[in-house]
Amino acid sequence: MARAHAARRYHRPRMPAPLAADSAAPAPDADRVLFRWPVRVYWEDTDAGGIVFYANYLKFFERARTEWLRALGVHQQALREAEGAIFVVAETALRYHAPARLDDRLDVTVALAERGSASMRLVQQAWRGATLLAAGDIRIGCVDHGTLRPRRIPRAIQLALEAPEAPPPRT
Repeated sequence: MARAHAARRYHRPRMPAPLAADSAAPAPDADRVLFRWPVRVYWEDTDAGGIVFYANYLKFFERARTEWLRALGVHQQALREAEGAIFVVAETALRYHAPARLDDRLDVTVALAERGSASMRLVQQAWRGATLLAAGDIRIGCVDHGTLRPRRIPRAIQLALEAPEAPPPRT
């Protein structure tokens, strides 16, 4: 007689609620910083069907994070040279909602959801107009460039993150 096996439950990471299409407020606890960066979908971003290859959303998110930091006055090469600090991705969770296609113009958002002394959690989303395409929960950590050990986020960056308003996006 065959034994019945209990079904294993897959624990899906909890994702933040997506932004409403016309909302200026990001996911809960992320209302301190919001940044939008335009991205165009090129041929190199797509698969044979003309749809954005899933891993390329991580590239779009990376570009938006870099430009968000730049808008805050944080230039990563200067940070490495002056402070010996770099940011690294420590954890990601992505959910795909709809496909982006060749030549689409996307808006990629960055919202600060949580900030610790050595890391921060960001909520990132890719939009095509009012359509949410992908949502990500990304944790980045500050590490020493030489040892790659965690270190405190430099004070100047901590202060920039505490600013009451996000810098305007540059297009």
